[in-house]
Amino acid sequence: MVAEGARRRVVVEVCNARNLMPKDGQGTACAYAVVDFNGQRRRTATHPRDLNPQWGERLEFLVHDPDAMASETLELNLYNDKKVIAAAGSGRRGGTFLGKVKVAGASFAKEGEEALVYYPLEKRSVFSQIKGEIGLKIWFVDEPPPPPPAAPAAEEKGADAAASDKKEAATEGKEEKAPATAAAPADEKKPETAPAEEKKAEVAKIEEKKPEAGKKEKGDKKKSPEKGKKDGGEKPKNEGKAKEENKKDAAAPPPSPSKQAPPPSPSKKELAVAGVAGDLEIRPQTAAEKSMAASGASASYDLVDRVPYLFVRLLKAKRHGGGGNQPLYAQLSIGTHTVRTRAATAAGEWDLVFAFHKDSLTDTSLEVTVHEEAKKPAAEGESAPPDANLGFVSFDLQEVPKRSPPDSALAPQWYTLEGHAEDGAAACDVMLVVWVGTQIDEAFQEAWQSDSGGYLVHTRSKAYLSPKLWYLRLSVIQAQDLRLPSPPDAKAKQCGPAFPELYVKAQLGAQVFKTGRVPLGSAAAGTSNPSWNEDLLFVAAEPFDPFLTVVVEDVFSGKPVGQARVPLSTVHRRSDDRVEPPSRWLNLCGDEARPYAGRVHVRACLEGGYHVLDEAANVASDVRAASKQLSKPPVGMLEVGVRGAANLVPMKIAKDGASGSTDAYVVLKYGPKWARTRTILDQFNPRWNEQYAWEVFDPCTVLTIAAFDNVRYKSTDAGGDPGKLPKDSRIGKLRIRLSTLDANRVYMNTFALTAVHPVGVRKMGELELAIRFTCPSWLTLIQAYGSPLLPRMHYVKPLGPAQQDVLRHTAMRIVSGRLARSEPPLGPEVVQYLLDTDTHSWSMRRSKANWFRVVGCLSHVATAVKWAHRVRTWAHPPTTVLVHALLVAVVLCPEMILPTACLYLFLVLLWRYRARPRGPNGMDPRLSHVDSVSPDELDEEFDGLPSGRPADVVRMRYDRLRAVAGRAQTLLGDVAAQGERVEALLSWRDPRATGVFAVVCLLAALVLYAVPFKVLLLGMGFYYLRHPSFRGDMPSPGFNFFRRLPSLSDRIL
Repeated sequence: MVAEGARRRVVVEVCNARNLMPKDGQGTACAYAVVDFNGQRRRTATHPRDLNPQWGERLEFLVHDPDAMASETLELNLYNDKKVIAAAGSGRRGGTFLGKVKVAGASFAKEGEEALVYYPLEKRSVFSQIKGEIGLKIWFVDEPPPPPPAAPAAEEKGADAAASDKKEAATEGKEEKAPATAAAPADEKKPETAPAEEKKAEVAKIEEKKPEAGKKEKGDKKKSPEKGKKDGGEKPKNEGKAKEENKKDAAAPPPSPSKQAPPPSPSKKELAVAGVAGDLEIRPQTAAEKSMAASGASASYDLVDRVPYLFVRLLKAKRHGGGGNQPLYAQLSIGTHTVRTRAATAAGEWDLVFAFHKDSLTDTSLEVTVHEEAKKPAAEGESAPPDANLGFVSFDLQEVPKRSPPDSALAPQWYTLEGHAEDGAAACDVMLVVWVGTQIDEAFQEAWQSDSGGYLVHTRSKAYLSPKLWYLRLSVIQAQDLRLPSPPDAKAKQCGPAFPELYVKAQLGAQVFKTGRVPLGSAAAGTSNPSWNEDLLFVAAEPFDPFLTVVVEDVFSGKPVGQARVPLSTVHRRSDDRVEPPSRWLNLCGDEARPYAGRVHVRACLEGGYHVLDEAANVASDVRAASKQLSKPPVGMLEVGVRGAANLVPMKIAKDGASGSTDAYVVLKYGPKWARTRTILDQFNPRWNEQYAWEVFDPCTVLTIAAFDNVRYKSTDAGGDPGKLPKDSRIGKLRIRLSTLDANRVYMNTFALTAVHPVGVRKMGELELAIRFTCPSWLTLIQAYGSPLLPRMHYVKPLGPAQQDVLRHTAMRIVSGRLARSEPPLGPEVVQYLLDTDTHSWSMRRSKANWFRVVGCLSHVATAVKWAHRVRTWAHPPTTVLVHALLVAVVLCPEMILPTACLYLFLVLLWRYRARPRGPNGMDPRLSHVDSVSPDELDEEFDGLPSGRPADVVRMRYDRLRAVAGRAQTLLGDVAAQGERVEALLSWRDPRATGVFAVVCLLAALVLYAVPFKVLLLGMGFYYLRHPSFRGDMPSPGFNFFRRLPSLSDRIL
């Protein structure tokens, strides 16, 4: 948020462009850039005859509404200057458009965090011939609010102040028409005038000139921000000639903020109605802006039911006559609910809000009682007197007013308490307000809630944000001037290697990575300066750790040669691979005997062009790059309403086993935002009715939802150690892929919750959700399908699978640790369950599921083979006759093959449209093979690493795994043998077989040359489809010949 009165400027540095399209007819272009933002336009200089122009110009824009900057779009258009072409003598007037770039306001960086980003130039239309890219730096600057006008007025001294007062007095004498002002002489000085009166007069004059200037400001020449500031400083000197200035320049520059208060800038709505903003017309609202505006609908809670609650806001109490110094507390009673506030001071100030679920109320009246704590007895043996009752006030629930936002909050009132314990006279007043509202009331989130345990921290509804993750790349180049530590003793030195082996170890937090070993003095290391040229990749989370530690260690001595620290605040940030980060030399610090142990040459940078995966890639919910400058505007909005659950099983069983309870809550995860509902205590059919919204940047992402049983709140409430809290139990999980949802449609579905436990698989209940994916632009949604799934750096400098897996688990641990430090904490077991940390661990059940998934994909091929076999064996003669006719048509008209196939595929898809899924699908127990899994396999799936089971159990599982691996080994050998038989045809391993194949190839060449191709195809087709009476029972000679070819299986030991 920007401070009140502060101004925000957006600075765009147009650096350079590359590989532009020639537009002047001579193989070059005279390029200049025009930047539009927030109704303002700026232009760069023209670079003639250059397809790779270098500008390096900074353009500044004033932000009218800083809070709405994220919804704005900066547009840059690149043009070819026709005037330069005409001045050069060329008679051609080619196309002027060179490309455009649109940058969302949400991707602007703060001052000091900007980075050079190259944006590919986009086409204006389908037929535009555009290529190249442009490098930009975009950031915003928040200027502090101007000082109050009284301070500058008090500092004005000398002749300049006197002259300014004279001119202001003369101008006021000419323009003011009020009777009191007209009576004063025009040339009279007014040194005693208050600054506030001068400010009002100047604002009034500006507002009088504003309509006249607005009519002429379209024809004015555009001025740079620097010129505007300069003119603003000279405005007080020329203020006496306002009429002449209006004739020459209608749009006068604003006055200096040190002299006058700036005129109130019009809002965006007023500018849109007027049709202008500054010197440009307002552009129509884009699809992304409409999507951002549509997010306001989430506050209406239209996907869930509005649940009525009785709200009581208790502020304070006061005694009559001011007597008594003991603390006061209040007690609220309604039906079976009795709540006591904390003890306040003598003034009795509480300022608490209580929310009672109205459907659970069993009484028709609310009673608020105020008590005074009794004084502690003077002696230890004396009994404490009871607390004094100061009276009560009662409310009939039928007469409580109703309130629904956006109505203003009800004003609290003073109520006189009745029924004083001593004489029945009024002794105290209480200030409170009572109303009936819903869960969308702004007081609900922080209120005492009757259905979620009151003020328990671990039962509150909260939203969390994952830390922003970066890849930190450390390139270790070489070391120089190394001073090695002495070996442990002389005898060890004689037994040691000829060349000491060195490696570099880098540590960031708990992450430690090492380079390879290089012998010092060997040919690979040079003379005495070892060289590594290796990259070490870390996961860094904001706020960053203060230092990256680099240590050079000697393998033989076991001691570090020296170490150095790299402050992460000084590490270069880059968004792509076009800019090489600067390298640096780090001085190594050794022990006391070696304060200088040499230096190491490294290159460190924060990679903003990668997306740091913290979840499995196949269920990723966010694929944006880490750098904010590379983010794109959202394509839509995802809204999820968690309505409730039904038929939950008891998760906490009583000691006698006769009863149980479940305290359920739901966690939703999409992108970096986590949402957690409040915990409904002791309910098997809880109703949350909470709604959440996320911005969608890629439609091919996954929303993950899981339900848990809250166990932590009881341990915390009982005073348990926060560091040793029990883990919340899993109830179930489901995933919803956004690409399976229709846009602008509400889905209300009930999903089954199935959980896999070590003792077996069990249906835990059902979860009712309402989901809506809003997308204002269908074209933008289709374009997202053609864009790469991951940022550009994943394809330019890809990471290896093993390295990616290590970094993903590191990111999971970082996210889990950060969210565990929130309040209330999101437990590590919750985060790991939603992020699927155990995806790559061995599981017999998952292996079976994946195997049958492969079999299911190949089943269509098997079905086609079976159908062909039925046709060729004349199992259904009419079908075989039709296939003969189709074969003749295909051979005689081959140009109809592809159109017929595409038309057939289109008709099949059109037919299957009727049987399409009508809603999102949850988890599939049958696909997961949870029904056919044995208890021992489930126990193995939940066994950690290393195993904690007895030796005989581990031996039995190992033998079973060997049996499965043996079958897989045989299958791989058979597949390899078929490929080796094909190679044997050309390798002359079997001379007779290869000779026969060579003769067959020669005869086939002669036949194919002599016989027309269509006749050959018809003959081969009729031969394949011949009647079974002309076909033998034994395999064909060609099949027998292939099976007799040699493979390499006989050469394996």
